Amino acid sequence: MAGQNSDKLNIRLHVYDEEIGVSINREDEEYYRAAAKLITDRYNVYAQMYKGRKGDHTIALMTLIDIALQYQKERSKNDTAPYNDILTRLTAEIEDALGEKK
Repeated sequence: MAGQNSDKLNIRLHVYDEEIGVSINREDEEYYRAAAKLITDRYNVYAQMYKGRKGDHTIALMTLIDIALQYQKERSKNDTAPYNDILTRLTAEIEDALGEKK
C-alpha cells in the first residue's frame, strides 16, 4: 500500500488569486505547475482587459476558451488520420502493382 502512495505528491498550486491543493502523480508535477502558470497568465490578460466590465466568472470562462482553443489547434496539428489514409492507399497500390508483376 505504501508503494502505491509513494508515486503521489500533494502540492499547492497558485492559480490567479487562489491556492489549490491537489494530489498528483509525482512525474506530473512539472505539468501541473506549468498549467497553473498558464491559467494565471491568461486570466491576468483577460482580467486586465475586462475587469470592471465583465464578472470574474465570465473572465474565467474566457480564459478556459482561450486555453481550449490553443489545445484544439495543437491537437489538430497532430491528427495522423489523413496520413494513415494516404499510407493505406499507397500500400494498397504498391501491393496491387507488385501482384501484377508476379
